[in-house]
Amino acid sequence: MTTTTNRRSRRGIGSRSSNSRNSFTGSSNRSNRQRPSAGNRSRFGGRSNNRPHTRSSNRFGSNRGRRSGGRGGRKIQEFDVSQYINKNPTQTEPEAVYDATHTFNDFGLEKPLEKAIHYAGLVTPTPIQDQIIPHILNGRDVVGLANTGTGKTAAFLIPLINLTLQDRFRQTLILTPTRELAIQVEQELRKLTPKMRLFSTICVGGTSIGPQLRGLRKRNHFIIGTPGRVIDLIERGAIDPEAIGTVILDEADRMLDMGFIHDMRTILKDIPAERETLCFSATMSPTIEGLVHDFLKEPEFVSVKKKEVTSNIEQDVIQYHGKDKFETLVALLQQDDFKKVIVFGAMKHSVERLSKQLRASGISAESIHGNKTHPQRVRALRNFKEGHAKVLVATDVAARGIHVDHVSHVINYDLPATRDDYVHRIGRTGRGKHRGKALTFVK
Repeated sequence: MTTTTNRRSRRGIGSRSSNSRNSFTGSSNRSNRQRPSAGNRSRFGGRSNNRPHTRSSNRFGSNRGRRSGGRGGRKIQEFDVSQYINKNPTQTEPEAVYDATHTFNDFGLEKPLEKAIHYAGLVTPTPIQDQIIPHILNGRDVVGLANTGTGKTAAFLIPLINLTLQDRFRQTLILTPTRELAIQVEQELRKLTPKMRLFSTICVGGTSIGPQLRGLRKRNHFIIGTPGRVIDLIERGAIDPEAIGTVILDEADRMLDMGFIHDMRTILKDIPAERETLCFSATMSPTIEGLVHDFLKEPEFVSVKKKEVTSNIEQDVIQYHGKDKFETLVALLQQDDFKKVIVFGAMKHSVERLSKQLRASGISAESIHGNKTHPQRVRALRNFKEGHAKVLVATDVAARGIHVDHVSHVINYDLPATRDDYVHRIGRTGRGKHRGKALTFVK
């Protein structure tokens, strides 16, 4: 048993720490905490991604005074879309093949976990897995900087599963920005824990809280959820923060973008200070640095970001005039090389209408947005992943946290609100070693 496991056993479930590291400015009194207003909170636990659609010739967000997402949202930035025309992405030298210093057998994992890794088809650790797993096994706080598609989820699940097999009183809380990402994390967890009797509950908004309350009455080794719903369950007494030994902040930069910073502080302030905190992010902004300073203790930093997200994505704009916009989209989607396409729209109702129009035109399409129920969104994403639908029409809920392999094209049917939103959207294609194409409609 590792040092970490012994420490957890000595502390025991339910002990409380008054260490000042858990006192955060602005979150010591729940009644005074600053949370996104009702107008900004979407049904899946985060701020609404329904930004006003603005039009301007080759400009993003031409209405200078308008804010996105309702009261208190981010101001829409102005920038010239022409700078994102890149028909010939830089042909860089192929990245050197990463020479992993470990195999999965070198980590000293429990035998059932080693078998599950083998059956899951994981052969050689990815760079983030190779470098960060030993630190987590040793009980260190970590900061992992990595793009999507790098094996990040398994990088934290594998060592935490191992530690939980050694100490079944251990409880881990995984915070994600969206319910789609929470579901994907649990799917990965199930794949890596067959017949191990490790239990989990997903706690996300946009779905009935009843099953989550029932699931939390049982012993859970892993609780996976969005910050808003997790706070609701803590306030109902369904989640005991003092029983949590490890916290993972997954896609931390996206959670900050969605306005979850105060919720994150509120959750963490009641979790014992001797916890482990693992932070994973695609970027290291000053805000993330402040988050790390406040929440983590002497963390190990592991960065495997070697190239920009857009470095292997061909980018171009599509000019349209008036009512020709939809016909132009249909003509594109009918081309043979548009095999698996995500089309981004600005508003929930327009996304739903567009998906219906595409189906009426003979193009198989699904939609994901905040007005969809949880089962509807799960079904839509599954149909798209499995190839039953050629097109997924989505609001920015799909710009981060949804991982679909082999997306051939991303189309910005409506303009994104900010440069970051643009980058996150088009990052759904061209993942890993694959090339991708991104097209943006402009008048």
